[in-house]
Amino acid sequence: MKTPEEIKAIVRGEYGQAARQAQQGGSSCCSAPELISIDPITGHLYEQHETNGLPPAAVAASLGCGNPTALAELRPGETVLDLGSGGGIDVLLSARRVGAAGKAYGLDMTEEMLALARENQAEAGLTNVEFLKGEIEDIPLPDASVDIIISNCVINLSPEKDRVLAEAYRVLKPGGRLAISDIVVRGTVPSEIRKSMELWAGCVAGALEESEYRAALARAGFQAIEIVPTRIYTLDDAKSFLAGAGLDVESVAQHIQGRVMSAFVRARKAMAVREAGEGDEDGREGNKK
Repeated sequence: MKTPEEIKAIVRGEYGQAARQAQQGGSSCCSAPELISIDPITGHLYEQHETNGLPPAAVAASLGCGNPTALAELRPGETVLDLGSGGGIDVLLSARRVGAAGKAYGLDMTEEMLALARENQAEAGLTNVEFLKGEIEDIPLPDASVDIIISNCVINLSPEKDRVLAEAYRVLKPGGRLAISDIVVRGTVPSEIRKSMELWAGCVAGALEESEYRAALARAGFQAIEIVPTRIYTLDDAKSFLAGAGLDVESVAQHIQGRVMSAFVRARKAMAVREAGEGDEDGREGNKK
């Protein structure tokens, strides 16, 4: 197995290539081995009215497996952070929803994606947006600075998921929400899939099993954890995203059909505990005479 830094380098290279392809007018997505479009994971995620007015390159560079902005219940004035923001489509959609009084951050480690995202922001004319360079395992924002974290098919790419979730918890305000789309596995998948770097970059090999995902969120401190499938991949879907990975597609696909899914993952950071003495002399609210 490769080291975390080696895995990140592979992912960075693949997604840099995807950004260049999108800038040239191509379509690319979360797939192996060269991020060539694969509909089972990335197709039909956004409604036409959502993408109206967005730069074509932002839509072309969409590498996700869901639409977290449609499910995250964003409110005007909130601060949003998108982990692994890519070409910026979810950041731009979030910025529209939170309005001028809110703020939408995008975080990405790939220079080409950041450059593309900033071009898309300028073209969209949105000023309540900021793209940050960094890794999702080490978020460059202060503690308790964000109302909601979104992410679209990115956490599965990290080789250090506990660090990602701990950082997400740190930067969320008390009561803050996590609302992400990701690839999740139910049950076991063949070991050759877990070892495939092409399928790691393609969002499958690094995906957590559902119970592992819940446990990792709980370890980070999250509460009210929900994992809701949005698409469970069929045998034909499995054959599509296994293509090019150097595996026996017909044999392996039989073992993973129905076990790999796109899912919407929700969780919440606990509210701050009110210390005794706050509110009145007795430390009890609403008890003033």
